[in-house]
Amino acid sequence: MHFGDDIHKLVLDNLYDGVYFTDTDRRITYWNKAAERITGFTAAEVMGRHCHDNILNHVDEDGTQLCFGPCPLANCMRDNQLREREIYLHHKDGHRIPVLVRVAPVHDAKGNLLGAVEIFSDRFSHDEMRNRVEELERRAMMDGLTKTATRGYTETVIRQRLEEYRRYGWSFGILFFDIDNFKRLNDTYGHAAGDKVLAMTARTLLYNVRSFDLVGRWGGEEFVVAVRASDAESLRKLASKLWRLVGSSVLHEGEMVLAATVSVGATLILPGDTAESVVARADSLMYESKRGGKNRVTVG
Repeated sequence: MHFGDDIHKLVLDNLYDGVYFTDTDRRITYWNKAAERITGFTAAEVMGRHCHDNILNHVDEDGTQLCFGPCPLANCMRDNQLREREIYLHHKDGHRIPVLVRVAPVHDAKGNLLGAVEIFSDRFSHDEMRNRVEELERRAMMDGLTKTATRGYTETVIRQRLEEYRRYGWSFGILFFDIDNFKRLNDTYGHAAGDKVLAMTARTLLYNVRSFDLVGRWGGEEFVVAVRASDAESLRKLASKLWRLVGSSVLHEGEMVLAATVSVGATLILPGDTAESVVARADSLMYESKRGGKNRVTVG
């Protein structure tokens, strides 16, 4: 796809949404400024490459790789139908970002297929993220490396949620994440690489929880997420989604490919629980995932 005059490019470059064009072989021929901002990939890094070359590496909520299977862009060129879908793209820094994708075939004046256009909207508010960070910084309770809440602040929030549960019946759950084989990763690639994996994992969690959920670094390679959940099934769905997204996050550092899986324990608050007991139960369920072979979710 090529532009006949610069005004069209100027307009597209100033859109808030990411926009890119491909030819019929799915080779990227245009990449706007918003696409650079949302994905971290510059136009120079992607122009001329195919969209299925592990650039955005789209996955759905079930972890299905869309670029090599049910690709909305490829399908729209095949059947000439517009499509809209919520997916999770791969940021250059490794983490997963939720986006709303809209795709359409592009034809010339004679109706010949030229390629397709994809427009994607960042579903996570950067103002919202900035407000979270500023709030935690103001309270001096943000972990410097991962930008998540510290353990102390996380414990405070869990106690607040427990008090709300006792007074108003507002249910909540705890998700306990532990990065698998983290010591081996540090020993193999070094602590700097381990820090990058910690930060990547944290970003994937932060970008894919809701505004009223809290992500905290519990210690070392452990993260705790305090979530609003009314029943075990909704808790399981959220835990499974986050587990899949972390597992499909990847960071390329020169010749080095950094990735990680997590073992997860998930539990709902129960009558008689304390803040300590609900976290301990989630921790115990996480270790059950470890004993079961790692890289899985256990709900109890």
